[in-house]
Amino acid sequence: MYNYSYCNCSYTSCMAEPKPHAIFERDAEWEDLLRFALDGRPGATLGVVTGRRRQGKTFLLYALAQTLGGFYFGATEAVSTDSLRRLGEELGSYLGTPAPIRLANWQEALDALLRLGRDRPVVVVLDEFPYLARSSGDLPSVIQYAFTPGRPERHESQTRLLLCGSAMSFMGSLLAGTAPLRGRAGLELAVRPLDYRAAARFWGATDGRLAAQLYAVVGGTPAYRREYVQDDAPGSLADFDSWVVRAVLNPALPLFREARYLLAEDPDLRDPALYHSVLAAVAEGNATRGGIANYVNRKASDLAHPLTVLEDAGLLVREPDLLRSGRSIYRITEPLIAFYQAIMRPAWTQLEQRRGAEVWERSQQRFRSAVLGPTFENLVRDWAGRFASGDLLGGAAEKVGRGVLTDPAARESTELDLIAIGDFGERLLAIGEAKWGKRLGLDHLQRLERARDLLRERPGPDAGRTRLVLASGVGFAPQLRAAAKEREDVVLVGPAQLYGSGVSGGGRRG
Repeated sequence: MYNYSYCNCSYTSCMAEPKPHAIFERDAEWEDLLRFALDGRPGATLGVVTGRRRQGKTFLLYALAQTLGGFYFGATEAVSTDSLRRLGEELGSYLGTPAPIRLANWQEALDALLRLGRDRPVVVVLDEFPYLARSSGDLPSVIQYAFTPGRPERHESQTRLLLCGSAMSFMGSLLAGTAPLRGRAGLELAVRPLDYRAAARFWGATDGRLAAQLYAVVGGTPAYRREYVQDDAPGSLADFDSWVVRAVLNPALPLFREARYLLAEDPDLRDPALYHSVLAAVAEGNATRGGIANYVNRKASDLAHPLTVLEDAGLLVREPDLLRSGRSIYRITEPLIAFYQAIMRPAWTQLEQRRGAEVWERSQQRFRSAVLGPTFENLVRDWAGRFASGDLLGGAAEKVGRGVLTDPAARESTELDLIAIGDFGERLLAIGEAKWGKRLGLDHLQRLERARDLLRERPGPDAGRTRLVLASGVGFAPQLRAAAKEREDVVLVGPAQLYGSGVSGGGRRG
């Protein structure tokens, strides 16, 4: 347990408390939480922790409370009086009182939590906060009052109160606009899925091709590694297909229905059929608002609300076209949902009949085109934005995305899977093409060279030294490899390079 007697709560001393070994990665999150929890300044402070379900928020916050001797309360779906009764019982147990503490209302409860920090910084976690707020609609306002500047109960306390929840749209609204708690929080921490490299380490996938395919199915959600698949992970690339059948398409395991539950658990998704159809449209490649509207047979204007709700819930993200102002496309953020919409939903009856092997065998091409291909493109963009060295791309990428380039002479459009911009928007660092199932050759390089020539002629970031990135899941023609070896402006990227085994090209060998 932390020794508060020597804590002056400087950054250095706060970081002396090691992260529990059971927590995988999350170093930055742990440091942010420690800095907040051990802040030695007078006055109670408020923090908000958000993130989609299954990302390990509860595990992280419970470990924080245990490590620092704080108080953790996990709310359940219950009426307000029941929640107050449970809170009083657990608070009494924490304090060692002979009887449960009676809390008549939430104002009394908040003041009791503030009293915990009378003598030292004490972290207090209210997990699944949306359950509490749903049964007591005025709770955010009560907290606002409790944390009023100058109020003695707040001023004399060093309670570090953390509100945590998985209902993304609700948690996001707590601090937005004219919400009662706007301006009250000193921490706004989002616990996100593991990045693709961390996810590979978590699953023990050392082969780049296996890691990419695994990520295309389960993404970076930590919970899917253990209980959801009975701790079953593909042992090798050759085992991947068998693993999908026995772990993902198996109706006896929790992962089978997880994509459906992700939508059902969010209270703001009140029309599941419509939201599933919108997600199916995006999974099918209808990624613009007009394309989605055509797919679901609705007017584009009618989709403004469901698209916003799915964005607020963290299930969709709108990505701008970096070459065409005002244009954008939607992308599903949770790989398991994209996999479900493309592979599982159309064959749900057969899967429930335990015909997973049959469904998976006939879904191979669909998996590569609708799931793995888009995932690979996104991994390449993620690599360029987070992991690629400045030397390789000619600078640090500050904005990474995709875009569509029009060739007036040929009267055709070219889709660029990668666009990397740096130097505060002044320089186009790289453009690229990413194809999982296609061996790339000199014709693909020539296509990128033509695109670069066009970009040099149009207004925008300077494309004079733009690198050409070619990414493939199956390899490159010998002539392209030879060109990459000789030319500094050509970079080849495969699964091994995405996962940190070196990069071919740029005048150097991978």
